[in-house]
Amino acid sequence: MEAAALRLCRARASPAAEKGGITRRLKAGWHRGDRLLCLDWTLLRLFPPLRATWALKGAQAVVPITGRNAKRVLFGGIDLQSARRVVLIRSHAGQADAQAFLRTLRRRYRRAGWLWLLTDRASAHTAPQTQALAARLRIRFVWLPRQAPELSPMDQLWRELKRLVAANRQAASIDALAADAAAWVLTLTPQQACRKAGMASKHFWLRKMLQNFWRPT
Repeated sequence: MEAAALRLCRARASPAAEKGGITRRLKAGWHRGDRLLCLDWTLLRLFPPLRATWALKGAQAVVPITGRNAKRVLFGGIDLQSARRVVLIRSHAGQADAQAFLRTLRRRYRRAGWLWLLTDRASAHTAPQTQALAARLRIRFVWLPRQAPELSPMDQLWRELKRLVAANRQAASIDALAADAAAWVLTLTPQQACRKAGMASKHFWLRKMLQNFWRPT
């Protein structure tokens, strides 16, 4: 069993090789008018994670809770060229929800060519029905390496969102929390979005391609 696991590890491509493969695929298949976005979803809970609090010295902090923990799912995409963002609020993260987000993306990019989506291999993305819909909508999935959230700008944006909006204080309702979270993402300036998503960093893994391969639009 150990030998089989070792062979599997050796056969799996390294993250560097996978990143190179992504870059080559984009350059080979790219046409004028295409757009590249990073897609990801995140879960919001009515009772948020408690990351910080205070209390009088010698007294135990009291943290009131409602006894229920409703949830909402935010699907989000960020355009790697313009930093334009698209957000969809859903109750779940299944196939139907992922497909609803694909339709939302295509409505927002009616005049674009193919939409290239950098994302993970979630079952809702790899499902045959989702793949068939993507083909009809002229959407191509580009799979990020497994267990590499640092390569996803949208994942980095979610981290900032949860730190600033969805932590420490409970919202009046889950719908109010989801609306506030979506508004936070959508009202960032392009410069703020690029910085918080890590796209402005000189170490951003697609920086060279974005600068040298595509001309500004």
